[in-house]
Amino acid sequence: MEEFKHYTVMKNEAVDALNCQSGKIYVDCTLGGGGHSELILKRIQPDGRLIAFDVDEDAIKAASERLKDYKNLTIVKDSYCNIKKVLHNLGIEKITGGVIFDLGASYHQFNKAERGFSFSKEAPLDMRFNQDADFSAYDVVNTYSEDDLVRIFSEYGEERFSKRIAKKIIDSRRVKKIETTSELANLIVNCTPHIKSSIHPATRVFQAIRIEVNQELTNVKNTLNDVLDLVEFGAIISVISFHSLEDRLVKQMFKYHSQKCHCDKTQMICHCEPPILELVNKKPIIASDKEISDNPPSRSAKLRIARCIRVS
Repeated sequence: MEEFKHYTVMKNEAVDALNCQSGKIYVDCTLGGGGHSELILKRIQPDGRLIAFDVDEDAIKAASERLKDYKNLTIVKDSYCNIKKVLHNLGIEKITGGVIFDLGASYHQFNKAERGFSFSKEAPLDMRFNQDADFSAYDVVNTYSEDDLVRIFSEYGEERFSKRIAKKIIDSRRVKKIETTSELANLIVNCTPHIKSSIHPATRVFQAIRIEVNQELTNVKNTLNDVLDLVEFGAIISVISFHSLEDRLVKQMFKYHSQKCHCDKTQMICHCEPPILELVNKKPIIASDKEISDNPPSRSAKLRIARCIRVS
């Protein structure tokens, strides 16, 4: 098997936050290369338990090999969106220790050309985290309406030339379907102004399509809400995000559930239930200078941590 390369971002910081203990149950919602999982497993011996999710077969194969000597690990090939159902089927009612998310695509996914995540590598338009899924980047680019393309490029990519790019895609696919990463990247380069920037003109559009294909923001929001029903008093939620949309979603969700009151200001008496969460860090933790030097993509990572203070 081709070597699975994945750099574990903020490994110690994210796992330190979980305050790992033997005898408690932990969940790694994004197994990836197994870096966070391995550190958790080392710290919860001998009687802790870890449930790890991933939909990427490459990641599961690599992590299974890496973690083969740990007996208190259950790897689940499923989306973390199904966390409630999976834990129920495993006979687990509550996450007693904590849960960790390392969001976004992995180094391996970006750099394995045929996965179609990168505009710098010639490949079919794909971008699926779960390679068993039917819906891919090809479907977004070749079937979405102009309005829908503008919407996802604007919302998920914060792309200033969304209308121009969407119109060009529609015009181009009338002649011939857009099938590869390089075709799409070249189209974007050719229809947008040449602005001096360290960011490739296709970056934001590719990000937007990837988020749409994998329903990343919807899945994160829904799963975090599910996790609130699953965490035991004192359990920790540790989330690493890599772009502003994810981070904003996590920040707002943590902030809402840690506030003591949601009443309208004109209401005289508060009837709100006590908050579910307590913020461990009000400002996000970022990677160290050394880590950024070793792994430049970690410069965009933000870690937010919350503790359950009321069982919902």
